[in-house]
Amino acid sequence: MPESHHLLNRYDEEYKEYEIENGQIFFDLMRYGLRDAGIFSLERKLLSSGEPSPAALDVGCATGVLVKYLNDRGWRAEGLEVCAPAADYGIQHRGVHIHTRPLEQAQLTSEAYDLVHFSHVIEHLFDINTFLAEIRRITRPGGHVVITTPNTRSFQAGLMGPHWRSAIADHTHLFNLTELRTLLRRHGFQPLRWKTWGGIPAGMAPPWLKKKVDRIARITGYGDVVMVMGRRVS
Repeated sequence: MPESHHLLNRYDEEYKEYEIENGQIFFDLMRYGLRDAGIFSLERKLLSSGEPSPAALDVGCATGVLVKYLNDRGWRAEGLEVCAPAADYGIQHRGVHIHTRPLEQAQLTSEAYDLVHFSHVIEHLFDINTFLAEIRRITRPGGHVVITTPNTRSFQAGLMGPHWRSAIADHTHLFNLTELRTLLRRHGFQPLRWKTWGGIPAGMAPPWLKKKVDRIARITGYGDVVMVMGRRVS
């Protein structure tokens, strides 16, 4: 397991280029996750309520693709990204607001956000409880949080064992659905929805077989990635 400062130092110019190169793929996955979480149904209610536009924060926003997308849909969206080159790219090329400190140091306003989203972030953290306590502090009562992370109870994890693609040093913590629900409840959120995706990595099986196994993994909860959506209850 790397030291925390070593891990932060990896978010450099090379990481920015990686995010730019894969931005569309990552964006599509996040958009599908928000759809499965029911966020777009919630969005319609919030935008038609007559209240000010709902506020969203994407933690680990990279170059701000999702932030711009939410802004274009009517949200007041912001991002948070510890990779300064990636954040600068998003600010300059997408015109979005991105905080460039770790969440615990960003001093964001309490109870400011209707939605806090973080995809493939929690597995990189060292102090999960402090992070989630801060997430709760900045989420409005009744607001929602969406977490996406590798699933330790996935078909792939069971098949590959220590060679599983998510069993890497940069992933300081790994979770399954039960553990994520427990974490949410511990920090004042009621788990509401969940989904998993991914049965076989691309290239490991013929497309027809991958499609079939992916569908089974999604239905049974053994997908390689798990998403949980929760609502702040107090």
